[in-house]
Amino acid sequence: MQKIISLFKRDYEGTRLVYDEIVPGAEWVVTGEGTATEKWDGTACMVRDGKLYKRYDAKKGRTPPVNFEPAQSQPDEITGHLPGWIPVGDGPEDKYHRLAWNLAGRNLADGTYELVGEKIQGNPYGMAECQLLRHGSEIITPEPERTFDGLKIWFEQHPNVEGIVWHHPDGRMVKIKAKDFGLPWPPKRIT
Repeated sequence: MQKIISLFKRDYEGTRLVYDEIVPGAEWVVTGEGTATEKWDGTACMVRDGKLYKRYDAKKGRTPPVNFEPAQSQPDEITGHLPGWIPVGDGPEDKYHRLAWNLAGRNLADGTYELVGEKIQGNPYGMAECQLLRHGSEIITPEPERTFDGLKIWFEQHPNVEGIVWHHPDGRMVKIKAKDFGLPWPPKRIT
């Protein structure tokens, strides 16, 4: 899964928050194209040919493992990170990936998923078990207004949603998160 661009530009030199200016390439969102879906706070995974992979971020200056598959051709222009995938292994670091995979019956359609639940990102959803949630499957209805102020208000009214990812029919994606506006995430505990 390639790095997903943000809807609004970010103040990288100061607050690190977004401001009311659209990132080039994200204009289609504000013109009403694409479908708004919930962004979950977990860790990205991929299922391909009956095998589970986890996201690996080859940070600037870091040599990725031999079995690393880059998800995009070039590192991110700003951070230098190169996202990609490595197979889920038998080690303790992949315990929760394997648990969710086994609970899903090791039978999920090819695609990308978010691993959420116990011991993942502090488990903001309070889940008892780990789950693999398919990206793009939770459509937000009614959709929030696609403006800077409209989205900030929507996140203020929906404190249990980490973010939104818009999916264009041609495969492009754009995201925005509550904390991009300076709003708290994660909440104390979603129940």
